[in-house]
Amino acid sequence: MLRVFTPSGRTILTEDSQMPSALPADTVWIDMCDPTREEELFVESITGIEVPTREEMAEIESSSRLYTENGATYMTATVATGIFQQDAETNAVSFILTPVHLITVRYAKILSFDRFAGQLERSPVLCESASMALIHLLDVIVDRLADGIEHIGKEVDAVSRQAFRRARPSGEQRMSTLALQSILGRLGTAQDGLSKARDSAVSLSRALGYLAFSAPKSDNLGPHIKTLVRDLASLTDQISFLGNNLTFLLDAALGLISIEQNAVLKIFSVSAIVFMPPTLIAGIYGMNFDFMPELKWALGYPFAIGLIILSSILPYVFFRWRGWL
Repeated sequence: MLRVFTPSGRTILTEDSQMPSALPADTVWIDMCDPTREEELFVESITGIEVPTREEMAEIESSSRLYTENGATYMTATVATGIFQQDAETNAVSFILTPVHLITVRYAKILSFDRFAGQLERSPVLCESASMALIHLLDVIVDRLADGIEHIGKEVDAVSRQAFRRARPSGEQRMSTLALQSILGRLGTAQDGLSKARDSAVSLSRALGYLAFSAPKSDNLGPHIKTLVRDLASLTDQISFLGNNLTFLLDAALGLISIEQNAVLKIFSVSAIVFMPPTLIAGIYGMNFDFMPELKWALGYPFAIGLIILSSILPYVFFRWRGWL
C-alpha cells in the first residue's frame, strides 16, 4: 500500500490494483506499507532511487543501515510496537531522504505513522519539505516511544504495589502461588517491552546522529535533531532506571515464592514432629507382649489416650513459644 502526502493537504491512497500513472508534482512524503514489487518499481521510477528490500532492511550492521547513495540518505531504524497491547515487537523502518521526497518503507502497521498522517490532515504545513516531514515524523515516533515507556513504568509500579503494599483489612499478607506466578508473568511482559523500547531508542539515536552528519546544512535541522537526541537520551536513562527496578522486583518475586514454599514445607515438618511422639506411644502400647503392666489396669486406656494427646500438645506449644509457627 502507498500513501502520498503533499503540502497542500492532498492525500492519495493507492491499493495494489489502483496504481496511478504519476504522482502530484508537489509530493513530499511517500509512505510504503508492506509494498509489493510493483509498488517498489513504481516509486523507483518516480523518484529515481532504489527502494531497500525487506532482507536488506533486516541487516544489523551500521554500514547497511546508514549510508548515502545517489544523493539520497538511507536510514533504517528499529521501531518498537505493541507495548500498550503487551505484545511488544520491533520492526525495521527505512527512511529515505532526498532533496525532494521523504520515502518510508515498512512491513508492519505502526501507529506513529497513522498519527503523523492525521496531523498532516490538520496541518499540511508540517509537510512543507522532505527534511521537515522527516523531523516531525521522528518526533511523533519518539513521543509514542515515550508513552510506551511511561506505560511500562505504571505497570512496574502496579506490580510493586501488588507485591509489597498489599495490606488487607483482614491483616492477611500471604500471597497465593497463582498470584506470584501472575506477578512473574507481568514482570516478564514488562521486561520484554522495555528491551524492545531500549532497542528502538538506541537505533533511533544512531539514525539521528547520522542524519545530523549527512543532512544538508541549508535545511537547518541541527536544532531539531539535538532536541530529539536529548529526548532519546532521557528516555534511555528512564529505561535503565526501570530496568533496575524490574531486576529488583524479579528477585523479590522469586524470594516471595521461596518464602511461600518454605512456609508450606515448615507446616509439613512441624506436623511430622507433632505427631511423632503420639505415634511412638501408640506403637509401644500396640505391642503384643504377655507382660504389660497397663494391660490389666482399668485406667490404662484413658491413661494412654491422655498421654498421646499431651505428647501432641507439648511440641505445638513449644513451637509457638519459640515463634516457629
